[in-house]
Amino acid sequence: MQDTLDLGIFSLLPLAIALLIAFKTRSAVFSLLTGAIVGVLMLSGYALTHTSVEYSNNPFMVLNKLFQSSLGNADFIWICLIVFLIGILFELFKHAGVISAFTIRMSHKAKNQKSVGLTAWVLGFVIVDDYFSPLMSGAVMRPLSDSVKMSREKLAFILDSTTASVCILMPFMAWGTMMTGLIKAQGGAVQSIEQAFSVFLYSIPYNFYSILLLIFSLGIVLKWIPDFGPMKKAELRAITTGKVIRDGSMPLTDLEADDLLKQHKDCNLIFEFLVPVVLLFSSILGSLWLTQQVMIVESFMLVISFQIILMSLKGKFDDIEQLTQLMMIGIKEVMPAIVIIALAYSINGVTKELGSAYYIVEISKDFLSPSALVATTFVLTALFSFATGTSWGAYALMVPLSLPVVYSLNGGVIDNLLFQTVAAIAGGGIFGDHASPVSDTSVLASAGAGSDHMDHVITQLPYALVVAFVTVVLYLIL
Repeated sequence: MQDTLDLGIFSLLPLAIALLIAFKTRSAVFSLLTGAIVGVLMLSGYALTHTSVEYSNNPFMVLNKLFQSSLGNADFIWICLIVFLIGILFELFKHAGVISAFTIRMSHKAKNQKSVGLTAWVLGFVIVDDYFSPLMSGAVMRPLSDSVKMSREKLAFILDSTTASVCILMPFMAWGTMMTGLIKAQGGAVQSIEQAFSVFLYSIPYNFYSILLLIFSLGIVLKWIPDFGPMKKAELRAITTGKVIRDGSMPLTDLEADDLLKQHKDCNLIFEFLVPVVLLFSSILGSLWLTQQVMIVESFMLVISFQIILMSLKGKFDDIEQLTQLMMIGIKEVMPAIVIIALAYSINGVTKELGSAYYIVEISKDFLSPSALVATTFVLTALFSFATGTSWGAYALMVPLSLPVVYSLNGGVIDNLLFQTVAAIAGGGIFGDHASPVSDTSVLASAGAGSDHMDHVITQLPYALVVAFVTVVLYLIL
């Protein structure tokens, strides 16, 4: 596809329609597909009246090119590989009896909602990865949360709150690396990559949204903060009726807690669960140390190979056909999440072609006043990341927009205004990753919890907005 168009406020129409339909019907697939189609029709219609553009006036051809450009790229394929491999690894764990054994072991300590919720919350700090964490933690915690009548919506909120928030607060993760690169690229007072990293490091204490979200979710888990809004209704449904998911909902996984518990077998949790998990993270960290690249896909391949060999030696496969079927089942169980992510990528692609990002930037420039720069930066980044479902995209847009303004106000030096602005961008991006229905992280949290995706979005949005509001107030009084 060609350079982006400039359609003004109409560039937001596909996303607005998708969001309205999503909140009305709670069907993520239908709403995202509808939004993408609306965008395709707009591109085709534009081609009819502007012969100079390269778009086809055939909407089917435009839709075909949209899917090719949005899905035929390394980022999407990388995510698909990780999700597929996680599905396979989880199915191997399940067949080995690891999940049921771990659940039974944990159930002796997790007797109520508080202890189960706290365990899920802590796992977010142990499994630090925005894709792996919600899927693995959710798979482990689903049977326990169901046993204490915790709604899947509540579990999804806990998983989502401790995913991207933890990643952005860890300076050595990929998120910090990206922010460091963007800061260095702006020049100004920052002349080296070491200085850029220091700026990001010193900005972490000012990342109020991410820090407050972790504290808020802990308060919800420990019931220091009472549930409210749609989440309160979901919890009341689960407690009074035992229905952890809403009637008529469409959970993003086919994994049922009862099935996991019924598949309990004799297994060694140390060799069949702890060793693979340690091997996974040690290989990831080792690849970062040896090659300066995080080889997540390769690490999963290594662990799956180890698990297959170990289970084969213990006679847990009847034949190759059974192993093949297990792998296919693992892939099948994560397909709903893949479909949602694919459609999210597609609608993001079409809104980009329509120029929505440029429109948001243009209308926001006048609001970047010196007196409220940090708070305004947070709000704008949050709005953009919510609209597009991508924190990294918001970072790439807002760092070049905001840092020159900072340097013009502080005389081109490294000071607290710079740290606070960087933190506001980092936290604003996390808001979108956490709250947007088109965020891949939010989708994976729904998949990990086995929750209907729109139920997850609707129940957690009021919580995210409360934390965002407090964040804005704190930035205003700095």
